[in-house]
Amino acid sequence: MKIATITLNPAIDQTVFVDHFQPNTVNRARAMQRDAGGKGVNVASFLADFGLNVTATGLLGAENPHIFERHFAAKRIADRFVRVPGATRIGVKIVDEANQQTTDINLPGLPPPPGALDALLAVIDELAVDHEWFVLAGKLPPGVPVEFVPEVVARLRRYHRSVALDVSGPALAAGLPAQPALVKPNLDELRQIDLLSGEGLEAVATAARRINQMGVALAIVSMGAQGAIFSDGTALLHAVPPPVTVKSTVGAGDAMVAGTIAGLVEGLTLEEIARRATAFSLAALGSIGAHLPPRAELVALAAKVVVTTVDPVVTPVTPVDQ
Repeated sequence: MKIATITLNPAIDQTVFVDHFQPNTVNRARAMQRDAGGKGVNVASFLADFGLNVTATGLLGAENPHIFERHFAAKRIADRFVRVPGATRIGVKIVDEANQQTTDINLPGLPPPPGALDALLAVIDELAVDHEWFVLAGKLPPGVPVEFVPEVVARLRRYHRSVALDVSGPALAAGLPAQPALVKPNLDELRQIDLLSGEGLEAVATAARRINQMGVALAIVSMGAQGAIFSDGTALLHAVPPPVTVKSTVGAGDAMVAGTIAGLVEGLTLEEIARRATAFSLAALGSIGAHLPPRAELVALAAKVVVTTVDPVVTPVTPVDQ
């Protein structure tokens, strides 16, 4: 099975390691590294590490594509990015390992020139011939209307392809009615679009059920150290990770999306998917850059995840044609 990821706003992640980072003063960094990044690129990287056949597409600056090209070659990810004039943005990640904190400074990205989105849609149409899953992830760059998100989802559904949507704000609000197969918002992203009211696990579970009732087959709500809710319209599970040492939070949500898809393509049960997705996320927390450890480590992490049923009686979802 082939999987494609779509990243409209990729970034070169420049990670700076500063122990006991403090704002408004001089900080001494002890190290720095640069990685090809962006949410869809990260998802592709995790899936490729797991041994799946992955293609990455989206919009990539023609002035500095080399770090991405090297990354794709090393991971054996097929590169179908549309090159656009200009340089891909840099995202600065300040990692304070001493306090297990990460500070993100994200630049806005390249506005696509005329014709770029049409060129990307043509690539997506080509990939839809033999790719069964698509992941549309990350923020939209300046100049891309939110309507582009439901357009892509609807376009792929016409090809009977499954779409995972990991976007936020107006793009998420616009994309949900198009009925992607999978969405993975966090708590803040649900609040931004008025889908989460109240606090506590029951409020999160209610939000997940509402997403199912909109025609989304699998809703995942990530809650940081409190784990994640997994709801498929017939079961609703809470997966809680064991405590781990956090090196960086960058890519943890992307790893959860990748782990979920890796479970879905294998036909795992919802509980097994919840364990695998959480294990992927835990592995990301323990590394810098989008890299997975060997499978044996992932299996061991998955075994430590506690999965409980929140509410076994959930309103059934009318099946949607993916």
